[in-house]
Amino acid sequence: MLKNINFTQVKIIDDFWNDKLNVWKKTLIRNCLDKCYETGRIDNFKIAGNLMEGEWKGIYFNDSDVYKVLEGAAYFLQLEKDPALEEEIDAIISYIAAAQEEDGYLCTFYTLVEPDKKWTDMERHEMYCGGHMIEAAVAYYQATGKDVLLKVAVKMVNHYLRVFGEGKRNWVEGHQEIELALVKLYKVTGKAEYLKFAKWLLGQRGKGLGIGTIWQKDMWGPAYCQDDVLVTDIKEAVGHSVRAIYMYASMADLLGIGEGNEYEQSLINVWDDIHNKKMYLTGGVGSARENEGFMEPYFLPNESAYAETCASIANVYFNHHMNLIYKDSKYADVIERSIYNGILSGISLDGSQFFYVNPMASVGEHHRKEWYDCSCCPTNLARFLPSIGNYIFAEELSEDIAGADTDITSESVNSLSFGGDVLIVNQYIGSEYVSDKGTFTISSEFQWKGKVKIEYQDNTYQSIRLRVPSWAHEYEISVNGKKVFVIPDEHGYLTIALAGEGAIKLKFANPLRKVACNEQVKANRGKIAFAKGPFVYCAEQVDNPDFYYDELSVAHDYKFQRKWDDELNVEKVSIFQTKYPFKQRKVDFALTLIPYFAWDNRKEGTMKVWLGARKKGGLYE
Repeated sequence: MLKNINFTQVKIIDDFWNDKLNVWKKTLIRNCLDKCYETGRIDNFKIAGNLMEGEWKGIYFNDSDVYKVLEGAAYFLQLEKDPALEEEIDAIISYIAAAQEEDGYLCTFYTLVEPDKKWTDMERHEMYCGGHMIEAAVAYYQATGKDVLLKVAVKMVNHYLRVFGEGKRNWVEGHQEIELALVKLYKVTGKAEYLKFAKWLLGQRGKGLGIGTIWQKDMWGPAYCQDDVLVTDIKEAVGHSVRAIYMYASMADLLGIGEGNEYEQSLINVWDDIHNKKMYLTGGVGSARENEGFMEPYFLPNESAYAETCASIANVYFNHHMNLIYKDSKYADVIERSIYNGILSGISLDGSQFFYVNPMASVGEHHRKEWYDCSCCPTNLARFLPSIGNYIFAEELSEDIAGADTDITSESVNSLSFGGDVLIVNQYIGSEYVSDKGTFTISSEFQWKGKVKIEYQDNTYQSIRLRVPSWAHEYEISVNGKKVFVIPDEHGYLTIALAGEGAIKLKFANPLRKVACNEQVKANRGKIAFAKGPFVYCAEQVDNPDFYYDELSVAHDYKFQRKWDDELNVEKVSIFQTKYPFKQRKVDFALTLIPYFAWDNRKEGTMKVWLGARKKGGLYE
C-alpha cells in the first residue's frame, strides 16, 4: 500500500498549471460563491436557522453545492492564506450551524419544505448532501484548525447512527458519496464507528431494500443507483456513472486501509469493465444521456456522449485509490488522461463558464454556461482543481511493508526493487515537495515537450519510481548528467537508486500520434483521432473555415507542423495533406487541431475528435 503525499505538502511550480491556478484563485471560488448567494442556496441555511425570513429555493440537493464550494475554498486557503475569504467562509459556516436541527439532522429542503417526510425517499440525497458537508468540514478544519463545521458534521453523523444500522432502520442512499466522506471523518477523528457505518451502507445494496423515486421508474430501477447486486458480486459498471464511481472509490478507499478485502474482486472487475469497454479517449465515462451513465460495453457515441465532468472527477478518485493499493501505473495513466482532457474541458480558460457534459463531437450547439440549475459540475471543479497536487507524489515506507495487510491477495500488488523507503512520481507536474526525507523539485515541460527534470537534496529515500506514460513508447534517462538504460517493470515504472543529492532528467518522445478505436465501438469504425503527450486533440470550426463536418477525412500520408497559439495558450497542430481530404472535393487542405480541453473558448462552431480515415485504395467506410 502506497501512502499519498497530500497536496498541502506540495508547491506547484509549473507553467501550465500555475497560470490556471492563478485564474481559478481569482474567479472559480468567487463565481461559485456568488451564484450560491444569487440562487438562494446560502439563504436557505439562514432561513432554516431562523436568521432571516423567506422561502426555500432551488432543487432538493442544493445544499451540496454550498458544501463543495466551501471544500474548494478550504483547499485554496491551505495553499495560500486569504483572511477575507476565511472570514466569509466562517460566516457561511455559522448559517449552516444555525440550520442544524437539535437532533443533528441537517438538510434545508426537508427542514423548510417537507419536515414530515424526512428519510422517506432514498433518492432525495439527504446523506449525499451530508457527505459533502463532512468533506467540507474536514477540509476546513485541516486548513484553519477551526472545528465549528467539524462539530456540526459529527453531530449529524451521530444522528445517522442513532436512526440507521443493525437492528434499526435500513437505508440505501440513492446518490453515493457519504461512504467516501465517512472514511475521511474517521481519519480525522479516529472513531471506528464511522468506518463501520460506511461498510453497513455499502452492505445494504442489492438486497431489495431500496424505496423511492429511482426504484419506481422502469427506465432506471435499482441498477441506476447500483442497488441491483451485492457490492461483493459486482461484475460490471451499471447505472448513473457519478453515483457508481463514487461508490467504487469508497470501496477502494476501505480496501486500502484494510477494511474492505471482500470488495477486491468487484473492484478489479469493474475497473476492467469501465476502462477497457466504457471509457472515452478523453477519460470521460458515462456515455448515455438517458441515465447519465453506463450502457452496454462499447456504446460510446460521439455527438450524444454524456461524459459528465463530475464523472471524470469521480474516476480520478477511484483510480487514485487503486494506484495506492496496487502500485500500478495504469491507474495513474487514467488519472492523467482524465485530468488533462475530461476534467479540464469542463471549465473555460477564464474560469467563468462550465461544461456539464463533454461530447466528442458537436454540430455547433453545445456551449459552456455560467451556471446550471443542477450545478454539481462547477462546484465539483471548485473542490477538485485546487487539490491537483494530490496526484503527483506517493511514497512506500519499509515499515509499512513489514506491517502490510496480507489479506490483499491480488498478484498485481508489486514490491520494492531496492528495499528501503521509496518515492513514487505519478504525475509530471512542476512542483516542490519538502519533508524530513529530503527536498524534491520537479521542473517540467512535460505537457508540450515531454521533458522533466527531478532534483533532490538531503534525500533519505532508497530509490525513486517514475511512471512511464502509456503513450511514451520511447524515452531517455540521465542521472547526474550520465545517460542510463532502465527498463520499466511490469507495473510501468522505472526504478532508480538514489543518493543524498542529484538530478534525474527524463525525455519522453512526444510526437503527434494517430489513435485507432476498438472496432466494437460502432461510432468510430473507420475513424482516427489524434493525441500528443497527455492531450487528446480535436478539430474546431473556428480554425478550419472549410471544415466540412460530415465529409472530412485524413490521409495516411499526412505531414504535420506544430505552432504555439497565444490566444489559447496551447500548442496547435496543423496536418497537411495534398489530395482528397473530402469525399467529393479535390482540394489542398491543412487541418488545424487544438487540445480538446480548449475547445469552445472562441467563436461558436462545430467540433470533432474522431475523423474519417483514408487508406491506400480508398476511403474507410
